[in-house]
Amino acid sequence: MEGGVPQVLAMTMGDPAGIGPELTAAAWQALRAGGPAFMVLGDPALYPGVPVRVVTDAAQAAVVFAEALPVLPVGLACATRPGAPDVANAPAVIGSIARAVELALGGQVGAVVTNPISKLVLKQAGFAHPGHTEYLAELCGVPGREVMMLACPELRVVPVTIHVSLRRALDGLTTDEIVRCGLTTAEALRRDFGIAAPRLAVAGLNPHAGEGGVMGGEEGEIIVPAIVALRGEGIDVTGPWPPDTMFTPTARARYDAALCMYHDQALIPLKTIDMAGGVNVTLGLPIVRTSPDHGTAFDIAGQGVADPSSLIAALKLARDMTRNRSAA
Repeated sequence: MEGGVPQVLAMTMGDPAGIGPELTAAAWQALRAGGPAFMVLGDPALYPGVPVRVVTDAAQAAVVFAEALPVLPVGLACATRPGAPDVANAPAVIGSIARAVELALGGQVGAVVTNPISKLVLKQAGFAHPGHTEYLAELCGVPGREVMMLACPELRVVPVTIHVSLRRALDGLTTDEIVRCGLTTAEALRRDFGIAAPRLAVAGLNPHAGEGGVMGGEEGEIIVPAIVALRGEGIDVTGPWPPDTMFTPTARARYDAALCMYHDQALIPLKTIDMAGGVNVTLGLPIVRTSPDHGTAFDIAGQGVADPSSLIAALKLARDMTRNRSAA
């Protein structure tokens, strides 16, 4: 404990056939001396090549972390092979997430860090959610309040619409949703990132932010009213910004987070700038949750070539957000 805040983080298993197990082992190797300490909720057999210690709680994990990877057991239904996901193991993947959230809500761990899941595999098992973000909100009892942020040292982006097709994203874009995301983002920047007076930049939807309506009217009809409403809430917000120029170094210096209208508008610039250091953060939850900004990478799983940088960044950001939230 540090100032009453649990210092051990809960890491979920992710899909056991993906790169999660090897990234977990690599993250432990990198952080074992200086932390942040974490325990993984998974099958102890998934982590060959590093010493593993089965634990029953975060207190035990804190004691053994410097010497061994702490694992809170979550059994698999069947043996797994890298690159060969099995739908039979989906309940264990889901259970790992649920248990980690339970521990965080109970104050037994400082935050939740999730390894990548396969949305397709979970859907085949009957999983009703588009991804981690929506499921976490349900587990936390705040469905509909979740907001996804991708963050790296040079940029933070928030897509207003997330895991839907581009056509559905455009149909579902509303002033109210932009305002909701903006309010949640501003609050998170203050509480979790320690930014006293956050600055938001709102992207346009169309080329050149509509060029005064010549290239589309959504800016005037949907986006500008949201900006006005956010300013009415006392938030420092600018826009609509032309999406093709708002991610240059000069432009990025003028805001703390960019509100984007759809998934790829947000994620392409961030992953281009810093794929290795990018972190997925879920805002709007009563707990801190982070994740690497990549997927399961079944094609390279088990080959020893996966880069743990994003997972390590997710662990460090989770630690920092937990400390900021405690101090707020």
